[in-house]
Amino acid sequence: MTEVAPREVTPPPLQAPTAKEKKYDRQLRLWAASGQRALEESHVLLIVGDEACGSNSTIAGAETLKNLILPSIGSFTIADSAKVTEADLGVNFFLEPSSLNKSRAEETQRLLQELNPDVSGHAITAPLSEWLPADGSLTPYNLILLCAPVPQEQLRRICAYASASSIPVVYIQSAGFFASLSIQLPAEFPIVDTHPDPETTQDLRLLVPWPELETVVDELEDISTLSDHEHGHIPYLLLLLNYLREWKKTHDDKYPSTFKEKTEFRDLVRSGARTRNPEGGEENYDEACAAVLKSIAPPPVGSGFKDMIEMPSCTDLNKDSANFWIIANAIKTFHDAHGVLPLPGSLPDMKAQSADYVKLQTIYKSKARVDVAEVTKIVRETEQSLSKTASPIVDSEIEAFCKNASHIRVLTNPSHEYLPTLRLMTSDPKTLSRLSSVIENDWESVFPVFLALNANIFPAEKPLDVTTLSSDPEIQENITKAIKEVERIQGGELHNVSSVLGGMVAQEAIKLLTRQYVPVDGTCVFDGVRSKSMVFKF
Repeated sequence: MTEVAPREVTPPPLQAPTAKEKKYDRQLRLWAASGQRALEESHVLLIVGDEACGSNSTIAGAETLKNLILPSIGSFTIADSAKVTEADLGVNFFLEPSSLNKSRAEETQRLLQELNPDVSGHAITAPLSEWLPADGSLTPYNLILLCAPVPQEQLRRICAYASASSIPVVYIQSAGFFASLSIQLPAEFPIVDTHPDPETTQDLRLLVPWPELETVVDELEDISTLSDHEHGHIPYLLLLLNYLREWKKTHDDKYPSTFKEKTEFRDLVRSGARTRNPEGGEENYDEACAAVLKSIAPPPVGSGFKDMIEMPSCTDLNKDSANFWIIANAIKTFHDAHGVLPLPGSLPDMKAQSADYVKLQTIYKSKARVDVAEVTKIVRETEQSLSKTASPIVDSEIEAFCKNASHIRVLTNPSHEYLPTLRLMTSDPKTLSRLSSVIENDWESVFPVFLALNANIFPAEKPLDVTTLSSDPEIQENITKAIKEVERIQGGELHNVSSVLGGMVAQEAIKLLTRQYVPVDGTCVFDGVRSKSMVFKF
């Protein structure tokens, strides 16, 4: 029989990036396809306070939407009952002379939508009191932006609905050189992909190696007999495992744990380097010595994971439990059984021959797949026991959770109250008490911000008694002058400051919509005079 030669297998052709991938290339590098998909499925509602409220924060809202439309949010809606005035034309970039006396919501929506044809825009021109349902329900939206000031009763209704529906709310204020944003999060806001520092995500398991990794060390020849080239290309990971074995032989079978012991172990590793070789040194030994302090340690378990597994939602599962908590419960079960989290499976770059590095990389990735498979099995058993009627959790979601388990964060909002803002805090005796203590130390850096962001309520409410804020006559005089200046400008916006705020709010909005990175937790104030920002928790 004639032997037939095997056909050559032609590798599949490389696919060029699509037009969409080219268009959004830079942001795909930041939040990947999953984050982009989350953006494109979102619908953001911008509520501009009614004309009767004297709202001025229209620029910051428009600038925020601009920075969300460019990366392609799915849809946006502007709710604003005001007409375009000449004052608007002078400060709002997203209006034009022909917009005068027309609906500000419709004109802003029209011009913003020109930025990206992939985005759908809508406008609500009725006053907030007319279209806002009695229960505050805003079902089509998954993020609400509120431009100050919004009447407190309507603000409470919106925020109460958002809290019950797990919808984030961002309250925006801008006046003069000062601006602020306040974020109300749902009761529990989990973030899987927090994008930690890559160095903190390395999990080499040098103190708890699994059998396949042990086998590689067993196969390593007596390194003293290797040629200079081979000796200088042993992956530093194997060097550390090899010298750990030597260490344990003379230290009661224990690993180095204290700083002193790790320093001695590092000296042991360094003593094995060959200095008289053609290359003049061994980079792999340098890498091994540099990695001792951060790698010779138990597998990392982040504080976010520890906090998460203590939460009732992680243990008290039911058929309505979110996918996040079902996976979290499975990983908790995995951790309880093995004492470690699922292996991420990534390796740092290191001096090594390609074949050796690929072999090590395969071992780590194979172990990671085994761990993911075990967690997936637990998830499927949990789904079955809970009789969940929804679609099964997709494997990619479980895999992403396993990879990021050590750096999971669950932000909480235990008060379930409407979001705190500097405006709403003016009638709070505790806030004024704290304010007076701050003023005594550095009134110039805090009090002007407080006044500017409350310009619309001065002097309508009872004027502040400056004698309660400071006993120093000079400070009292300066505060009185600051109050008069705030009354004069009446909370007017500066486009450049509101533009900065719009960028800040959009950045936090993207974090909230993609569930990636960690958003601001509280109230962030921007001081345009000193070009600095501060975060407060009320």
